[in-house]
Amino acid sequence: MAALWTLSLLLSASLLGCLAVTSPDGSPLPHNLPPSLGTNSSDGSLSVDLPMALRVFSMDYHHVQAPFEIVLWIMLASLAKLGFHWSGRVPAVVPESCVLIMVGLLVGGVIYGVRHSAPPTLSADAFFLFLLPPIVLDAGYFLPGRLFFENLGTILWYAVLGTLWNVLGIGLSLYGVCLLAQSSLGDVSLLHCLLFGSLIAAVDPVAVLSVFQEMQVNEQLHILVFGESLLNDAVTVVLYKLFESFLRLPSVSGLDVLLGGCRVVVVGIGGLCVGLFFGLLAALTSRFTSRAQVIAPLFVFLYSYLSYLTSEMLHLSGIMAIVTCAATMKQYVEANVSERSNTSIQYFLKMWSSVSETLIFIFLGVSTIQDIHMWSWPFVCSTLLLCLIWRATGVLLLTAFVNKLRRNAVTFRDQFIIAYGGLRGAICFSLVFLIDDFPKKRLFITTTIVVILFTVFVQGMTIKPLVELLYVKRKKRALPTLSEEIHSRLIDHLVAGIEDVVGYWGQHYWKDKFEQFNKKYLRRFLIRNDRQASSSILRVYQELERREQRGVEEEAPPIVDLRSQGRPLLPEEMESIRRILSRNLQNFNNKQTPAYSRHTLHQDTSVDRTRKPLYRHQSLGERYSYNTITHFQGEDGGLSEPQRVRTGLSRSHTVCSISPRSTLLDSSDSAGPAQTRSTDPKAAREDLVFPKHQETVERAARKHLSFVLENEKQQ
Repeated sequence: MAALWTLSLLLSASLLGCLAVTSPDGSPLPHNLPPSLGTNSSDGSLSVDLPMALRVFSMDYHHVQAPFEIVLWIMLASLAKLGFHWSGRVPAVVPESCVLIMVGLLVGGVIYGVRHSAPPTLSADAFFLFLLPPIVLDAGYFLPGRLFFENLGTILWYAVLGTLWNVLGIGLSLYGVCLLAQSSLGDVSLLHCLLFGSLIAAVDPVAVLSVFQEMQVNEQLHILVFGESLLNDAVTVVLYKLFESFLRLPSVSGLDVLLGGCRVVVVGIGGLCVGLFFGLLAALTSRFTSRAQVIAPLFVFLYSYLSYLTSEMLHLSGIMAIVTCAATMKQYVEANVSERSNTSIQYFLKMWSSVSETLIFIFLGVSTIQDIHMWSWPFVCSTLLLCLIWRATGVLLLTAFVNKLRRNAVTFRDQFIIAYGGLRGAICFSLVFLIDDFPKKRLFITTTIVVILFTVFVQGMTIKPLVELLYVKRKKRALPTLSEEIHSRLIDHLVAGIEDVVGYWGQHYWKDKFEQFNKKYLRRFLIRNDRQASSSILRVYQELERREQRGVEEEAPPIVDLRSQGRPLLPEEMESIRRILSRNLQNFNNKQTPAYSRHTLHQDTSVDRTRKPLYRHQSLGERYSYNTITHFQGEDGGLSEPQRVRTGLSRSHTVCSISPRSTLLDSSDSAGPAQTRSTDPKAAREDLVFPKHQETVERAARKHLSFVLENEKQQ
């Protein structure tokens, strides 16, 4: 643990040394002139002469400045995350996002103290073009499809209407606060308040997921908060750009408002169509990767990122595009590529999104140390209070309406967690820097940072104790078995049939229609023939197998070694257990019927076929003495008749015939001393113990006798 933090400090020192090479405005300082360089022109300009001698060692930092500093930032963030998970009881009390922000605050403070200038900030372009897409792609690719589409209506209700409720409520309320504090906030217009309300209402999926995954809340609550935060970003970004366009107009009319509403719809549906197109194209491309499996995972990342960039280029919703693309291509790509490629896709997505999340939280802390802050108690405190009030009232009112249409109602405890889990993060922080310059922009930046720190630290650190205090239902750790999955699908088909009979087109009806269309057209066209599942049960089994390989073992409860928790058993306890097991085994064998094989199909009907109870096995010495003395030796010490019988049968057992029982018994009586019985009491006891073996020996002797008689007749 100490070594990790030491490495982090060393990397921070390296960053300080690297940043010291650049000037405060970001431009590189001029190179130090080596002795071999001088002025050759009359006007004093520099010109490069040939070096006087060959230099053994030289350094050119500016040649590798950008990638070198990026690698150092990533290394610092990764070591901070690694140190967090090795910090004992800290992960159980403090969320990971809080620790990363604190590390960023520390690094930013050190940089500010050394350079006496603001540390580097995370630009909006770097966030939206490089850091946000991996996080959203990971969320869309591993989206639980069944839960998401079963709760799609409620998620859209929260994401669209809930976001509009928060934006309009916070914006109008803040405008009222500005009117009351006319002396200090009089230059803030209504459109500026609505613009700020649109960005401050953005619930960050990074902050929400990092907290909810640690708490392991139930599936319904997790998908509602996750889906609402995911689609909430798309709505807030669209509203932000809409209000930004209104601010650039000389005046806003009713027609502009109507066109703005149409633009919101077009942006959302356009992003959905772009993501659907690239998702199907990625699935079709993966069908032809059987001869080049190495590059198969590459198409997943390329088509997903291309859908995001295309949507941003067309001013559509890039978040909607990349989520739709990932959810569309997932089932077809997983069926086309190999298991190793699937594993590569899963691990690379998790690694990529984890690095992006870590960098975002680190830079949130670093960017907080700035010289551009402006403070206003009425505006900052009102924003904090209004964010809590409007989100809580929105969740309560919307849930009261949506519970009338849901079979599984959202409980009051879940509503409280949904309202309390509205954490803000890098989305609103990046959007606030995109605002055009006006006198109160610095106040908006300061208020946004305060809201982010309050929600992440206060709400993020207290939400876990509240979940335990309210006894919120937790997530079921075990995966559904194949039987549970099949019964669940059986119920889906049954409900879909009932809806079809009564004429009600519910979600099960449309789900069944899509499954038929998917099986009849899409899967045949997008999945190659050798990967087509022969039955739906096999497809379910393959899906469960992939789900088990996908890191679900991380969510499984740890295996507890019960042997380390109990005392060793005493000898009398072991003897009691052995006695009980032997008695039960004997009773079990008494109930068994004889098992027939190809060697015992023609047993004599007069032979008792009831299976005798099994007794304790004898020691090796007893069995050896019994086999060699009692059965294999006669009274004269030579080989016994049964051994010669087995020797003869091994050579010509095909000509043996079994005579009737009476004839064999008479012949065996006339055989004389060939079948001698031991008078030893131990041998007699062994005959009683092994009646089955005795019967086998007698049958072998009768077979040998009939074989001898046939040979005499032929002679």
